[in-house]
Amino acid sequence: MSYIKRIIYLLFGTSLLSVGIVMTMQANLGYAPWDVFHRGISDTIGMSIGNVSIVASIIICVIVVLLGEKLGFGTLVNIFVIGIFMDLLLSFEIIPEMQSFVSGLIMLIVGLFVCAYSSYLYIASGFGAGPRDSLMVALERLTKLSVGMCRGTIEVLVCLIGWILGGPVGIGTIISAFGIGICVQIIFSWVKFDATSVKHETLNETIKNFRAYFKRTIKEDV
Repeated sequence: MSYIKRIIYLLFGTSLLSVGIVMTMQANLGYAPWDVFHRGISDTIGMSIGNVSIVASIIICVIVVLLGEKLGFGTLVNIFVIGIFMDLLLSFEIIPEMQSFVSGLIMLIVGLFVCAYSSYLYIASGFGAGPRDSLMVALERLTKLSVGMCRGTIEVLVCLIGWILGGPVGIGTIISAFGIGICVQIIFSWVKFDATSVKHETLNETIKNFRAYFKRTIKEDV
């Protein structure tokens, strides 16, 4: 995959992911675990949910680095693009809030598939994992527990904290928690994508590769 195509995959994937997240929120059936956490804090301190997501992601990145994981360019893009786009989508009410169970369920399922497809684009770009996935990997290495156990523990914990702070928990929370894995599997099979085949670059590697690409482009133009 060309360098420019990878950048497009990264930027479009992260932007699309924010659309999928907001769709699951506007389904009005209960937020996904991390979004319950973000909304709970948002309502408590009066900060927008997008900004809460950005601040939480930065804190997670600090923890991940302290635990020995390396960040990628995609990790940084993930932090800011998703949070900013979420706030824009919600502020301008581009995606309407559903008012019935059936319409909400349809919105939720479509939103999960949008999240799954955007995850494919993001992962395929090879610019590094998102903050929350990096935390999951770091805890897996630290505790020696399975990746599924680490992910489940994290999501239950943040969902509980968010719920205590007033975050919306409902049937949609359960569907999101268990359904996203199924949607990812369906999408990855559809596009014939093997996530384990992708070698993710660290931030330093991306800087070096970008410099090499830039120099090569200049020589070709000359």
